[in-house]
Amino acid sequence: MKTRQLRYMAMAMFAVVALFGAACSSDDGGDASSDDGDGSADLAQPGEGTTINMARANWSTGYMQAAIYQQLLEELGYEVTDPAQNELDPATFFPAAATGDVDFWVNTWSPVHDFQFVEGNPEIADNVTSLGEEMTQGALQGILIDKPTAEEYDITYIDQIAEDPELSALFDTDGDGIADIFGCDVGWGCEKNITDWIAANDWGSGLTQISGSYNAVFTEAVNRVTDGEPTLAYTWTPSAYVTQLIPGDNVVWLGTEKPLPEQTGAASLGEDVCPAQPCEMGFVASDIRVTANNEFLEANPAAEKLFELVKLDVTDVALENVKYDNGEDTEEDVQRHASEWIEEHRDEVDQWLQEAANAG
Repeated sequence: MKTRQLRYMAMAMFAVVALFGAACSSDDGGDASSDDGDGSADLAQPGEGTTINMARANWSTGYMQAAIYQQLLEELGYEVTDPAQNELDPATFFPAAATGDVDFWVNTWSPVHDFQFVEGNPEIADNVTSLGEEMTQGALQGILIDKPTAEEYDITYIDQIAEDPELSALFDTDGDGIADIFGCDVGWGCEKNITDWIAANDWGSGLTQISGSYNAVFTEAVNRVTDGEPTLAYTWTPSAYVTQLIPGDNVVWLGTEKPLPEQTGAASLGEDVCPAQPCEMGFVASDIRVTANNEFLEANPAAEKLFELVKLDVTDVALENVKYDNGEDTEEDVQRHASEWIEEHRDEVDQWLQEAANAG
């Protein structure tokens, strides 16, 4: 088991480095503000007496990030509700944040969530703010195809499958002759994007999306690839999912010649992982950011400053996702992963905390 886990961790590192050569990472170093290494000595407590109602997204690849912010806010004296008890999808979170039913989460994908749930909706747009640089361009999304089928039929674009009935039938899993994409949970931005993308291009006779519990849907896709069956599957990074369906190894990313206008923008990926060049994937690279209720931010300048300062490395997140995927998946494990990350970055964390405390 240990050998297997190390192998997955190595693959995750390789996959993330390959996909995110230009990804931003945090700079370590600098003078720590505390003198005992735990981030608490002589630190003002601007959050003392204030309870924060925190949410988190209902995908496990964002759990550690939520726990990190939770623990940092607690170091500033805030009492933070358990985000594991307030797990939401984007369609539920953004209206709840706008009304103040929840104060914030750290799982916004911008622009995917912005244009899906905020832009054009004044009731939300006027009452929430997305801020910070948690992971700038840290999120890629797209459709994977099993590599053997892509090579045998010279498939580089999803358009080919959608518009050719013979190719579409290769990926039919339920006997209706239409290619099935192993996709996303209903209510996720990716689910809506795929649905809108198919509709905008009149691809309904060639493509459809299988929606359900993502982990279960993705597992079925992995099993099909392992069994040598033609497969289309949505996934994203940073995640442990790309250590199972590995771009350039058993799958490649599909390009598109017909992205939605708001999703136009090629990813900087090599031809070995994305044969379509430029690699227009149908999902523009996203920034992962905090979104918070405006009244909450105004009342809590220390929290707002912290949200502006925290930066995470996509590789760190991907490697934690591998640990989670290999059995370290309890809430205690997630909190431990967050604590370990904080201590590994303590010098920089203490600078963030001191600036946040000063703002409060």
